[in-house]
Amino acid sequence: MVFLTGQGQPQRLGVLPGSFNPPTRAHLALAEAALAEVDQVVLVLPRAFPHKNYEGASLPQRAKMLQALAETNPRLSAALSAGGLFIEIARECRAVYGPDVQLTFVCGRDAAERIIGWKYDSPHAVSQMLGVFRLLVACRLGAYQPPAPLRSQIRGLELPADYDTVSASEVRRRISEGEPWEHLVPESIIPILNEMSGVYGRSA
Repeated sequence: MVFLTGQGQPQRLGVLPGSFNPPTRAHLALAEAALAEVDQVVLVLPRAFPHKNYEGASLPQRAKMLQALAETNPRLSAALSAGGLFIEIARECRAVYGPDVQLTFVCGRDAAERIIGWKYDSPHAVSQMLGVFRLLVACRLGAYQPPAPLRSQIRGLELPADYDTVSASEVRRRISEGEPWEHLVPESIIPILNEMSGVYGRSA
């Protein structure tokens, strides 16, 4: 794990992995809401994704935007990970923060459904993962209802409904079609996106 900003030594660490293509106000709102449950949130950008390729912004461009996002709050940090799966990122966090840190992965409802519903090789894979970290799941376009045996390790995180339609794909679409997009990203990201002429199909 390579840090883009200061690491810190929290006892309760929130981990928000993502593709950040680009970071949005919803990412920031999710991280800041999680701070009610944890001491610090690290925004994690994998160097390679398990189920998709890098398209749009490059790794260095995303890293620059992620660093700018993290620097908006002293309790946020940003890092690059070698692994893309949650369990791989959890192992990297343990190696960096120590074996005693309490890990809470932060994600949206759609990501939680993919993680819990994935066809793993072992029938016990999900319960084993949730023995390493717990999940904090944001309500986006509906609340997530975890299976009964997993409810002690999965908690809901309230976000205002205003963020339901804020997504990186919508930012990319608006940029490519020449529509206003600035209101969907943190102010610190706007200058960087303006420098990335043509990355999303048209000059930002």
